[in-house]
Amino acid sequence: MGTVSRRGVLLGAMGAATSGALALASCGAPGPTRRSGTLTSRHWPGRDVHWQLAVPSGGHDDQHPLVVVLHGKGGDASHAFRIVHLDDHVQATGLAVASVDGGDYYWHARRSGVDTGAMVVDDLLPMLRRLTGYTGKIAFLGWSMGGYGSLLLASQLGPDQVGAVVAESAALWTDAGLSASGAFDDREDFVAHDVFERTDVLSRIPVRLDCGRSDPFVPGNRAFAKALPSAQLTFDEGGHTGTYWRDHGKAQLEWVARTLRQ
Repeated sequence: MGTVSRRGVLLGAMGAATSGALALASCGAPGPTRRSGTLTSRHWPGRDVHWQLAVPSGGHDDQHPLVVVLHGKGGDASHAFRIVHLDDHVQATGLAVASVDGGDYYWHARRSGVDTGAMVVDDLLPMLRRLTGYTGKIAFLGWSMGGYGSLLLASQLGPDQVGAVVAESAALWTDAGLSASGAFDDREDFVAHDVFERTDVLSRIPVRLDCGRSDPFVPGNRAFAKALPSAQLTFDEGGHTGTYWRDHGKAQLEWVARTLRQ
């Protein structure tokens, strides 16, 4: 086993008032370079928003397609790596994987004045492009609240900017009255951000839907699959759990890598 080494560098302010540290660890085979830091955004006033990034070591950062990961309700930027362990698959797939805090705001504009979706688009994405130099199409990957958010943000950015979407165990409802408490401010908010009404755009983006058969969101995911027949659909054993999301991460990132490089 090789000697483990770590080093950090301070990242300067980059438009979105970012700061971060770079760490690299190796033990035998090379592993991804890890960066983390905070940004500030007018879309989330008074909050230091944490982000994390894992980039394959070797080659140039701008050669690695970028995947933005959106966590579920109750999660934060750390869940993509600490719970779902997506960093385990960064080196093999050649993808740069980034995650960010989103609170419990369901990745869209809320009456409170917080809009974590706009924060991703206006602040996180430009920062990540400056950090990596990557200029191509991105991918979204999310579970639960983040699965819904991935579909929503992809529909807003469209096929010119988004090349793949993985919506896993997505929090999807066919009617505002069925939605979880706190997911939307009211019926009007639900209607304004209803991804079932955005399938014309999403049909022009490769979409993968994964959902465990024991997941409470199965009805919404089945309905969405009918509304978006172009999506690649998997219903298999499992529930709404970190184990399910972790077990599917490798195959999902391999699918993203193939799709973005086609």
